[in-house]
Amino acid sequence: MPIHASDVARMGDPPLWVEIAGDETWWDEPRPHEGGRRCVVRRTADGRIEDVLPPGWNARNRLIEYGGRSWRSHAGRLVFTNWNDGRVYVCLPGGEPTALTPEGPERFGDLVVHDDVVVCVRESGSGRDVRRDLVAVPLDGSPIRSLIRAQHFLMNPRISPDGRHIAWIGWNHPDMPWDATELCVAPIDGTARVGAHRVVMGGASVVQAEWRDPGSLYAVADPTGWWNIHLVGLDGTAADVTPLDEEFGDAFWRIGNTFFALSAGRIVTVHGTADERRLGVVDDPGGGSPIRDVGGSFTSWAPTVSADDRYAVGVAASPYQPYEVVRVDLETGEHTVLSARRPLPPGELLPTPEPVSVAGVHAHLYPPHPGATAGPGRPYVVFVHGGPTSAAVPVLDLTVAYFTSRGIGVAQVNYGGSSGYGRAYRERLRHNWGVVDVRDSEAVARWLIDSGRADRVAIRGGSAGGWTSLAALVHSDVFRGAVSHYGISDPEGWAAETHDFESRYLDGLIGPLPETRARYSDRSPLLHAARASGPVLLLHGLEDAVVDPSQSQRFAEALDLAGGRWAYRTFPGEQHGWRREETIIAVLETELAFYGLIFGFATPEVPPLTLRGNGLLRTGETT
Repeated sequence: MPIHASDVARMGDPPLWVEIAGDETWWDEPRPHEGGRRCVVRRTADGRIEDVLPPGWNARNRLIEYGGRSWRSHAGRLVFTNWNDGRVYVCLPGGEPTALTPEGPERFGDLVVHDDVVVCVRESGSGRDVRRDLVAVPLDGSPIRSLIRAQHFLMNPRISPDGRHIAWIGWNHPDMPWDATELCVAPIDGTARVGAHRVVMGGASVVQAEWRDPGSLYAVADPTGWWNIHLVGLDGTAADVTPLDEEFGDAFWRIGNTFFALSAGRIVTVHGTADERRLGVVDDPGGGSPIRDVGGSFTSWAPTVSADDRYAVGVAASPYQPYEVVRVDLETGEHTVLSARRPLPPGELLPTPEPVSVAGVHAHLYPPHPGATAGPGRPYVVFVHGGPTSAAVPVLDLTVAYFTSRGIGVAQVNYGGSSGYGRAYRERLRHNWGVVDVRDSEAVARWLIDSGRADRVAIRGGSAGGWTSLAALVHSDVFRGAVSHYGISDPEGWAAETHDFESRYLDGLIGPLPETRARYSDRSPLLHAARASGPVLLLHGLEDAVVDPSQSQRFAEALDLAGGRWAYRTFPGEQHGWRREETIIAVLETELAFYGLIFGFATPEVPPLTLRGNGLLRTGETT
């Protein structure tokens, strides 16, 4: 019996944030069956798991459109940002929330609480006309006070232990935060007046900073080419306390990630590569002590860690275990899963990842279930992650298992540009988006065929992965078809219409406009739709503010004019990604039907799909 789409939908996404709150642990979890909201829950001292956030409330925000740290516990209360109106609220567990910020278009995120004041990022404006500052939001309902207007982008506000300084990380266009950021420090007095700031670490990508003591911070930065942890003084001196060719940070798309936490003078940190992210302890930072592994059997720890003097809590997974909230006793090494166990399909249906390197390209293979067949032959699908500065990690993914349980193999490709392998590997994509990612995906696909593992291959991806899938279809002849989840098809159009955070992203990925317009034209899937080597399935949420649905609409029209085959489905109420249970089911079943059509096998268990062509798509029409 194969895995069903409803099994995948019920699994949901992993928790984004965890926090030790006295003798309790708090985290957030997705609720696909409740419209995709994020609910904050807690595990009490006696082991009960209960909702902290009442029904109807959604602890999310639209900071930089991808969201920022959306909640904190403080003195037994929950402070959170609500998705529907963007305001900051406070409530007792299960109680009715009280607003701390006024109604209006402003958005807040990356929350931290210090002395009954919420310090966070405030965004004003929309589209490309956005302004940001760091603000203080008193928990007693007093008026908001603006603290800092420095760089165009700000995050990671932290007040020093003695309350005399504030630190933050900032950057400006055209840099992305994995290119270059600045760690800044400024004096602050009891009336929240902030003095002139100074940059204590720059010239690299700083992605997290925490105060060690009133005169120094630990900061994750990559001046060596790897995101290591550095001890940074207020005078700008810095020393690498984890000098390894490993990543102790990542290219974040969500502001507020915590790659390390402090515990009684120790550093508890996620580290490794995209192939394995372990949890370790640096017992004597700067003293040359080795990293003590406390990750247990979990092979991937998410970028959220909280610690007190005895315990660390994080979110961890393995190829056979979904992401779960795990507590580690730092003295004994004992692991305790705190979150409720989720029902899983039978273990024999879960594929075992096989790491491979093809011409220097990192990939994870998931072979089809030996008892399942997808018609004659050996079909595979190349999965392309988004970002493009993200990475696929080899953990339990029921979307992958949904297809492998039906006889379709999956190859997750970490093409040049992926994070988790050092800056040099990321920089392979600089000015080469649409070239290196396509070439690397094609190399893996041809290797699958040449090695006899596959006899036909398709490609699929979301967002930037959707771009690579479409670009590979029109610039290569190896793929039978492509599936684009909310993907980019027209890079120059996207550069003009996307939101502020990514509005200059293509300067580094392709080149600045108008000087390099020829590159945009040469690589554009839209302008080369006539060269598609197979059909296309386009899937898009109608509330997507990152990649406008017109990117899929226009590509469908271009395919239609060129005589290509395609199907296009839109989903009201969805943004950049799938969060609702009914959407996740519909997307998976549509994708399976598409593979049945292009690979030549029957899919009677899902609704039929019709590929269209040779007839101009009418505006708003979907198949």
